[in-house]
Amino acid sequence: MSNRSDIIAIEAVSEVAAADSEDDSFFHRSPSVVEAWQRQDRDSVPVLRRSDSMDGNWSPAVRDLHMLSLSFLFVFLAYGAIQNLESSLHVTDGLGSTSLALLYLSLTISSLGSPFMVMWLGSKNAILFGLSGYWAFIAANIFPSWYTMIPASVFLGFTASILWVAEGTYLTFAAKSHAAACNITEATAIGTFNGQFWGVFASNQVVGNLISLALLQFEKATPGTVQLFIVFLGSMTVGTVFALLLRPHGQILKFGPPLLRSDSVNSAIYNRSFVKSTFALLFEKKMLLLILLLVYTGLQQAFIWGDFTRDIITPAFGVSWVGGVMAIYGAADAIGSLVAGKYSTGLVSIAIITCAGAITQALVLMIFFCKQEYMAGWTDYMLLAGLAIAWGVGDATFNTQISALLGILYPNDTEAAFAQWKIWQSAATSAAFFASTHIDLATRLLSLLGVLVASIAAFLVVVLRPDRTHWLKS
Repeated sequence: MSNRSDIIAIEAVSEVAAADSEDDSFFHRSPSVVEAWQRQDRDSVPVLRRSDSMDGNWSPAVRDLHMLSLSFLFVFLAYGAIQNLESSLHVTDGLGSTSLALLYLSLTISSLGSPFMVMWLGSKNAILFGLSGYWAFIAANIFPSWYTMIPASVFLGFTASILWVAEGTYLTFAAKSHAAACNITEATAIGTFNGQFWGVFASNQVVGNLISLALLQFEKATPGTVQLFIVFLGSMTVGTVFALLLRPHGQILKFGPPLLRSDSVNSAIYNRSFVKSTFALLFEKKMLLLILLLVYTGLQQAFIWGDFTRDIITPAFGVSWVGGVMAIYGAADAIGSLVAGKYSTGLVSIAIITCAGAITQALVLMIFFCKQEYMAGWTDYMLLAGLAIAWGVGDATFNTQISALLGILYPNDTEAAFAQWKIWQSAATSAAFFASTHIDLATRLLSLLGVLVASIAAFLVVVLRPDRTHWLKS
């Protein structure tokens, strides 16, 4: 590779290195990488080189993608299955629903400061810290009471806010590194990485819910439930090991001047600047238009995790069959994520794929509004399975395309952008769980449909007219 190509390769990933450091202290944005190249020995500056064996398909960042995906698969096959059962297992005084509502309320509040925590800890350490709350929540379910579930739910909300901002940051930076190494566009790499991650992630619903189906179907007694939680703690252990194997981005792209360990004045200035930029994104015009869609993603998750499992599946088939139907939902979500990510190459494709998912979920909502009661027969079971598949496809499009969109629109504010998603998504989920015991199902369905239509309209303004709409520019 020529010297000029080396410089171009480093310039392409300069923001990645500046945005994520695994050191245990605060850091500042590094100056131009070209300047660093000129003032330092070239051998001391790592360069993402493309070898003939890469051929545009492989780079070290792909390994990071696989480790991250497997970690989240094993962690969330445990948590996802328990979350689906939460409102059905702990029905006394609404303990299950209240726990989930407080969890997402805590996540909402904590998301305001989660970007700062991710920048402080570094994305890998933030992921590891974020997993601790899931351990506590699953352990609390072994001895469910108001004294165990409520504190565990609040703590999980705090750690989950950090985990998901760290995930979005880590994945976006890995995709950009891959794009630079393999000479492909960042939009393509981000879309592909998000598709593969969410495809593997969504398959947790298949494995976890099949495990819960088997144990709850054939072990009806209480010990069967305890056994289920013990099995899931083992899965959490495997997922944590994969997270430990992640490479810090600072290890991959570490250059620039030393971290400001002793310069407390400059560190304080940087910290205030970062916090200011995080809150400023709350009022950024493109983000304001996207808020409704971010809210809808939270509402649609609350519907499938709560209303669908508690008010539709359980009355017709019993709690043991929640796992079976949700496994089908998870399979559709996983396949849909892989397909959506493969064809996500820019703003136009993101708009088309997201609209297809929105139309799919709108049809499901209208069917549920027309038919809200189901019988314990194979005809209704097949219908519910089909609706679960359609909902999973819609969920896949929202997860993959919003992740890709935020990475494209906010390359310099990745942590803050993903924090905004978790703030609005978790706030909507929390509100939906709180309201589910006070509002009838028909009203909830119509409200969900109305938010979906309005959110897609605002979303299209952002993705289809980003240059012509001058007032969107911040």
